Amino acid sequence: MAMTSTPALFISILLSLVLISSAQSCSKYTFPGNQAFNSCIDLPFLQANLHWNYIPSTRTVHIAYRANQTSTGWIAWAINPNGAGMVGSQALVAFHNSNGSLTAYPTPIPSYTTSMRPGALSFHVSNISATYADNQMTIFAVLGPLQNGTAVNHVWQAGNSVINDIPSSHATTGPNIQSMGTLNFLSG
Repeated sequence: MAMTSTPALFISILLSLVLISSAQSCSKYTFPGNQAFNSCIDLPFLQANLHWNYIPSTRTVHIAYRANQTSTGWIAWAINPNGAGMVGSQALVAFHNSNGSLTAYPTPIPSYTTSMRPGALSFHVSNISATYADNQMTIFAVLGPLQNGTAVNHVWQAGNSVINDIPSSHATTGPNIQSMGTLNFLSG
C-alpha cells in the first residue's frame, strides 16, 4: 500500500507545483524591448493576462493584454464604464489582417450583434499596437484619462477566425461567457 501511495503523492505534488507556477505567470513574464509593467493579473479564463502601469497624476493607464491565440484568431480586452458584461464595453481588438500584418484598434461594443469595426471609444486611446510571438497575441495601449476612477468592470475575449478583416463571433458558452470581472488599477 505504501508503494502505490508514493507515486500518487509525487504526482499530486508535481501537479500542485505546475498549478502554482502557472498562477504566477504574469509576474514572471518579460516583455521584449525592455517594456516593464508594475502590476499584472492572471485572468481566470481564456489563458490571458493583463499588465498595467497606472499614472495617478494623469488618470491614464498603460496596458498590455496578452492571450494565447493562433495566428488566424483574434483577441480583445475592454472596459465597460457603465455596467458589467460585454454590451456597452469599450474594446481593444487585435488580429492578423488579410495582408498578414497585425492590426490593433479600438471598437465600441454597443450590442450583442456588433460589427467590431474600428471606432471611437468613450475615453481616449493612444499608442495602440499589437505583437504576435509563440502563439501569444498582445495588445499595448494607453487609456485615459479615465473619468470613472480606478475601479473598472472589464471583459476579455477571443475568437477563432477573422473574415474580411473583421473578427467573427466568439463562442457563446464556457469560458467565453465567463471572461469578465472587476479590477482596480491602484490596488490590483
